[in-house]
Amino acid sequence: MKSRASSGGLVYSTDAGRMCPDCRQSVAACRCGVPAVPKGDGVLRVSRETKGRGGKAVTVVKGAALEAVALAALGKQLRTACGSGGTVKDGVIEVQGDHVERVIEALKAQGHTVKRAGG
Repeated sequence: MKSRASSGGLVYSTDAGRMCPDCRQSVAACRCGVPAVPKGDGVLRVSRETKGRGGKAVTVVKGAALEAVALAALGKQLRTACGSGGTVKDGVIEVQGDHVERVIEALKAQGHTVKRAGG
């Protein structure tokens, strides 16, 4: 049987509402489930890939150290600028088609440091 002192001393409280079981903070102040922003060198690398896509070209942007919401917004802007579809997954922006030059120009216009990766 656990003693009150070993479990933190708090038995029941409604002061802060629901509590996170891991960090024992209120759910509003909890940072356990918030994914960290990926760290990068500040350079966005733009390349064209066809591997695993049935020979169809896809423009890929890697290295964006942005939160998920900001990354999704950037992906939307790039897809709109290219007039094509695409997706954002695992911190990588994919734009359907070979739009490397157009994506590089759009990112430079927004003030990002951009390098062309691959051939």
